[in-house]
Amino acid sequence: MNQQAGNTIRIERASRDDIDAWAKLRTALWSDQSMQEHSRDLRRLLDDDVADFRGFLAFRPDGEAVGFAEACLRHDYVNGCRSSPVLFLEGIHVEPAFRRGGVGRALLEAVRAFGKASGCTEFASDALLDNVDSHRFHAALGFEETQRVVYFRQPL
Repeated sequence: MNQQAGNTIRIERASRDDIDAWAKLRTALWSDQSMQEHSRDLRRLLDDDVADFRGFLAFRPDGEAVGFAEACLRHDYVNGCRSSPVLFLEGIHVEPAFRRGGVGRALLEAVRAFGKASGCTEFASDALLDNVDSHRFHAALGFEETQRVVYFRQPL
């Protein structure tokens, strides 16, 4: 899948060849894991050829990856949704220098096309309560907030 963002960025489905760049971008978003752990997770996902998972990367003309989006088809209950499966945005990140130029929107369109081709009628996502930038991003791209949740746990 190729799409253009501002005529300078191309969006492509991520592959094994992209693992190093992809893992680096994942580490920028999810810093609780090392780049090596992200690489291992991506290899597992791609080796298992998980049909319900898809990753997309945004590339500059020189081949540098500057953003990614990952999505899956969730067959379990998704808060605020009425159908199944639901296309779920697991993560999206655009390097700061490339934000506000249509890269995130182009990544989201690639994800949306995956969901539509997979028969989904709803697209969902989540964000931490204090991640106001993510809330704004989602709202700007047409998502509506459905509910807020605080999770609890206790050791047994």
